[in-house]
Amino acid sequence: MVLDLALGRRPTLGDTRLVAIDGPAGSGKTTLAARVVDLEPEARLVHMDDLYDGWQGLGSVSRQLSTLIRPLALRKPGFYRRYDWLRGEFAETVDVEPPPLLVLEGVGSGGAELDTLITVLVWVTAPRPLRRERGLARDGEAIAPHWDGWMRQEDAHFAGQRTAERADLVVDGTGARPAVRRNRR
Repeated sequence: MVLDLALGRRPTLGDTRLVAIDGPAGSGKTTLAARVVDLEPEARLVHMDDLYDGWQGLGSVSRQLSTLIRPLALRKPGFYRRYDWLRGEFAETVDVEPPPLLVLEGVGSGGAELDTLITVLVWVTAPRPLRRERGLARDGEAIAPHWDGWMRQEDAHFAGQRTAERADLVVDGTGARPAVRRNRR
């Protein structure tokens, strides 16, 4: 449904269609993004986890997004610096040539400042306890304080951005309910 919706719309990022898959951590965004990219061989996937400046990086990710998204809107290559979570610092620069479809996945990918450049905004949701459980299963119990702090950052971010309300498509990350399409654009 995500891919069909995107391909049925005109490109909004230069010659690129931008699919932003947003929602709180642990909701199922990465899984959905992988499915979309599997269906479209020419798609490029960028994970927001590679753009954050660590556990406190949600508020400053717009710098990274600007060097990635703004050039693509001008039909030029974009770039970002990949964050190395093990080293706790930015590592190499990743160049992104303008693809036909860019899937930007992660918390903050559907920020209001990008609204006019997003072809399809997807909101993925799941209950908070399940999201936390998924996160700790993936990252380990030792990360629990970071995870809880991140969830508080998300709450503030999403309240200010109103991302869920702006979404074209709402996906239940538990798989219990079908996706709900809105006629936003």
